[in-house]
Amino acid sequence: MPIQKKDINITVELDEANIPSDIIWQAADMEGRDEAHCRAMLLSFWDAKNKDTLKLDLWTREMTVDEMKIFFHQTLVTMADTLERATNDERISNDMRDFCAYFAEKMEISG
Repeated sequence: MPIQKKDINITVELDEANIPSDIIWQAADMEGRDEAHCRAMLLSFWDAKNKDTLKLDLWTREMTVDEMKIFFHQTLVTMADTLERATNDERISNDMRDFCAYFAEKMEISG
């Protein structure tokens, strides 16, 4: 079976102070659009050789504090779901979901 490849492109436009002004991502199989403009991104890669996470966290000046709270909450919920799929550990994944509910309450995020 031949190896398949898919490209994901991320373009970060910077202002004169090198602060992101727009984050644009695109992939060949995006349904219904050519690209997406975003105000924030969290990108993580696992470096197996060094047992370390490589991170790239960016946000634009337009990203509001309220949006950042929601963004983090949604990211944490997704991480709990991913952890369960990857490890099949329902107990710790549910503990993460409990934390997500606590986080939403403390950040006053309505669901």
